[in-house]
Amino acid sequence: MLHLADGAKRFDHKLLFEGANWLITPDERTGLVGGNGTGKSTLLKILAGIEHLDHGQLNRSKGLTIGYLPQDGLALRGRTVFDECLSVFKAAQDMEHEMGELSDKLAHFDPASAEYEIAADRFSVVSETLQALDLYNLDAQVGAVLGGLGFQKEDWRRDCGEFSGGWQMRIALAKLLLEKPSLLLMDEPTNHLDLESRNWLEEYLKSYPRAFILISHDRYFLDVTVNKITEVWNKRVWFYTGGYEKYVKQKTERREQLARDYASQRERIEQLEAFIGRFRYQATKAKQVQSRIKELEKIERIEVPEDEETIHFTFPQPPASGRIVCEVSGLSKRYEPKQILSNVNFTIERGDRIALVGPNGAGKSTLIRMLSKLEEPTAGDVRYGHNVLADYFAQDQYKVLDPQAKMLEDISAAAPKIPTVELRSLLGAFLFTGDDVFKQLGVLSGGERNRYALARMLVSPANFILLDEPTNHLDLRAKDVLLEAIRNFTGTVLFVSHDRYFIDGLATRVFECEHGGVQVYPGNYEDYLWRKNGGPEQMQAAAVEMQKAHIPVIETPPPPPPPATPASNVKKLNPIKLKQMQDRVRFAEEEMPRLEDRMTAIETAMGNFVSAEESQRQTAELAEIRKQHEELMLEWEDLSTQLEEQGAAV
Repeated sequence: MLHLADGAKRFDHKLLFEGANWLITPDERTGLVGGNGTGKSTLLKILAGIEHLDHGQLNRSKGLTIGYLPQDGLALRGRTVFDECLSVFKAAQDMEHEMGELSDKLAHFDPASAEYEIAADRFSVVSETLQALDLYNLDAQVGAVLGGLGFQKEDWRRDCGEFSGGWQMRIALAKLLLEKPSLLLMDEPTNHLDLESRNWLEEYLKSYPRAFILISHDRYFLDVTVNKITEVWNKRVWFYTGGYEKYVKQKTERREQLARDYASQRERIEQLEAFIGRFRYQATKAKQVQSRIKELEKIERIEVPEDEETIHFTFPQPPASGRIVCEVSGLSKRYEPKQILSNVNFTIERGDRIALVGPNGAGKSTLIRMLSKLEEPTAGDVRYGHNVLADYFAQDQYKVLDPQAKMLEDISAAAPKIPTVELRSLLGAFLFTGDDVFKQLGVLSGGERNRYALARMLVSPANFILLDEPTNHLDLRAKDVLLEAIRNFTGTVLFVSHDRYFIDGLATRVFECEHGGVQVYPGNYEDYLWRKNGGPEQMQAAAVEMQKAHIPVIETPPPPPPPATPASNVKKLNPIKLKQMQDRVRFAEEEMPRLEDRMTAIETAMGNFVSAEESQRQTAELAEIRKQHEELMLEWEDLSTQLEEQGAAV
């Protein structure tokens, strides 16, 4: 469908990548990852045809359509949201108009004429095309996508120009999803989505009928939407099968192999250089010396990039608060004419890590501002407990920073007891390296200043911190630093985030803002979803059914599963059958690595385009080998389990 052959790209004097070979198939579901500045977005723009290669070729199959969503910068106006989305079906609407004209012609032409036959044939083609496009269901399609992305019905008839930049990007995303191009390219599509819209997009992409490639810093989103990871690393493009978690494991293994190859190559180079140095001036060894010089010149030197520094940062621990950190009673907030929150009651205790979730407009940011006492409620009270020191991080926290202050001086003043080396490491984790730390805060972009404001908050925290979208503008590395720091924090945290991995790794309770109230759920986000989707009710219904059947219901937690059946109670297999199973397991363990090597070899070969026919043959062979590998893996797991039950060694 799309083939990148020996691609290379520079940005000014910096080489982003070279020797890139990528065959993109019609069923592509890929996450594009890599460090900041490695060229991910540039590569995506090259695939979209927006940027050009410095070297290599990009070949497209006939009829390929590509849709591209940038990170930001799109502005739409002049049409309502609904009409803007309907505009992607203009070709279908034109065909509908053509169909009306053809109907008129058929009514006036002589059925025996050549004109009638031509019009009838065209009418049939247009009719079939419109039926396939489901023309008469377009409004429902648009409504489903807009609803999934968080647009209320009253927003559909508003002009696009009335919406903020984040909502403008949602409109652009909606248009792409409705258009269904052959290849969908998305650069951080979840940046402007709340958690509910992100969950909807995950489900939509799972059933998306065509190919897509996306850049994302959300681990969970990548794990549930893609089946391949493509990484721009070490000036090359690398491919991994599976989601993000599998990629991390495979990358570690690949790096270890690269280190072994590097050590082996260095050993050979040293041997050659020692021989050349020893016998360079001996005439009897001239031929051997020249041979080794040529070998040395032909060696393509392996480069092992420097390890990314692993940053571990710990909050300076604050003074302990009382057991009750915050009590909320009868809390209400109204912005005329809309009631945002009504009669909200809950208690926050020391050590809680609370995720505040809910759709956009449900009142999350309003509630967190009232909890931080930066905004007064219309009614009700927010009471802090003994010795509570609160601090608040807003989505636009950068606005309170001194634009004239220099970064390193400012953060050092906020944390005079922390060594400068540690502060620079922390700033590095938040993507401020080298001379960046000496810049004035006023010259940074809004996203950069927000990142800095978060790093600054980490060095001098209160014992009750409230964070509104702290993971915005952070890459995976910085998110990990923040997550680890909060996990080790002895105070109390309430946060708003749309990152599932971040929430699941941190939350001990979930507060849901919805319909003007706040519902409290114990556990992390997975627990919240289980209860939200009727988990306790399902258990209760099962208990009622058991009572009807006169089966005693156990009120206490269910007992642990019974121990595995002892080998002595398992029916013993005859020695011949047992030997056959052991042989088959050993065969599978030897065959699976061979199949994996063959898959790697084919993927490498596919990077060197020969012809369309050869690419199709390689694709078919790769699919067949993957199927064999999967079947062999299932057989191996089954036989291994049976052998374990038999107490037999493999």
